[in-house]
Amino acid sequence: VGRKHRPDCTFSWLCVALMSSLLLLLLALLLGIIISSEYLGRGTWGRGGRQQLGTGRGEAARPSSSLTHQQTCGGTLQGPEGSLSSPRYPAPYPPNTLCIWRIQVEDGLAIQLKIESLSLEGTRWCLFDRVELDPCPGFCGDVAPPTINTNSNQLRVTFVSDNSVGALGFTAHYRAILPSDKSCAWDEFFCDQGLCLDLGLVCDGFHDCTDKSDEANCKCGGSLTNLEGQFSTPSHPQPYPHQQLCIWQIAVPVGHVIDLQFHNFSLEWQEDCTFDFVEVHDSAGTDAPSLLGRFCGSQLPPVLTSSRHVMTILFMADEGVAEDGFFATYHARNATESRCLEFSCSNGECQAWESVCDGWHDCPDGGDEFNCTSVSPPSFESSCQQIQVEMCLGLSYNTTSFPNIWLTIPDQQGAATMLRDYKVLMGLPCYQHLHLLICSLFVPKCTPDGGVLQPCRSVCLTAEQRCQQALSLLSILWPINCNVLPDSNDPVECFKP
Repeated sequence: VGRKHRPDCTFSWLCVALMSSLLLLLLALLLGIIISSEYLGRGTWGRGGRQQLGTGRGEAARPSSSLTHQQTCGGTLQGPEGSLSSPRYPAPYPPNTLCIWRIQVEDGLAIQLKIESLSLEGTRWCLFDRVELDPCPGFCGDVAPPTINTNSNQLRVTFVSDNSVGALGFTAHYRAILPSDKSCAWDEFFCDQGLCLDLGLVCDGFHDCTDKSDEANCKCGGSLTNLEGQFSTPSHPQPYPHQQLCIWQIAVPVGHVIDLQFHNFSLEWQEDCTFDFVEVHDSAGTDAPSLLGRFCGSQLPPVLTSSRHVMTILFMADEGVAEDGFFATYHARNATESRCLEFSCSNGECQAWESVCDGWHDCPDGGDEFNCTSVSPPSFESSCQQIQVEMCLGLSYNTTSFPNIWLTIPDQQGAATMLRDYKVLMGLPCYQHLHLLICSLFVPKCTPDGGVLQPCRSVCLTAEQRCQQALSLLSILWPINCNVLPDSNDPVECFKP
């Protein structure tokens, strides 16, 4: 205590020198690890072979033998059209993958590329797995980008995956086009002589197109929040302008539903409604699962009712024929208020009284068949005839009678047409039970006096027990109310096919 202390300058500089050397050593080790990882992740790639004429894929580039998990991929594609996909597609792609495709078409042509399906590990900046279209930024996730139109006859496509989470990958198709033939899909917006945008970016207040056309025709559409209102196509009742995109979003108080009715409806007609059309969605957006209907031509759409308090209407017109458009009104009502003069389903849908307790679920929840016990057959005159419906040959009976008084089917040809849709269910394990029940309903058993017998309730209950779960996995409601069938073992009252 009391002694003075002075720093040892020699010792302090020695510490600095030692710490600096240690830091440099650590930095060198870190740099070595990074270079080694980069080498292992990418590998040494050879030259991709040329594709053979008439094929859509080039010979795959060969990875270095150090990449034990690498799947051969990439190459040079030179045909007028072709396809490419991630390794193993549609099975999950392997980790540590680098694929480079070089697409080259004839001079003077451009390339149109469409990512048909996409499922990659997704982050906001696509740091891990991604597809890159030089010079565009990379993309990932589960939403495919819009159509890509190039300005040159060459395009480089790169697929990269890291060593962790994987997914199903992607598949794409390209074709050579004239620069004047650049186009977008029907649900995309075309601008800048070749740029395609998702419709959600149009009329959103931001200029995504260099030519600003995505915000140029936004005087139509908008938000409607009153309990009732109206809207129409631009210039109605005069023809609407070309290249229009209008989105109306109706939002009324919770607890209400929306009834939408169109008036003076006239749009360019096309069989698939791909030129000019209006779509109505049972949601606040325009996702495919919420679609209530797409309409064109001159026939008035039916009155449409939302399942809750929001509805979206999208109108789209191309650069071709323009008609007079439409005028529409909407009205919000309490969700518990029925507007049906006939039978009202729980979702507001109306059904004719003839469809109530007829044995078939016409309401989405089957409410038209609640509290039904039996149905008396209508009287008719007919005679027995041999079964000719191919799907129902070989049953325990071989004669039937038409018209089908239960399902209002006029003849066996009509029954065969309706039964054709059930063939898609042949792969279900319970199909043999479903097949017997459906055939006995569509092609009923004929009695000696010319009448018909229904299948017994036990036949229906067995099929329902075996098939209801399988159908629910396919989002198919069990279609038949078994309670309306006779509950008897008397072969005079019903039969068991």
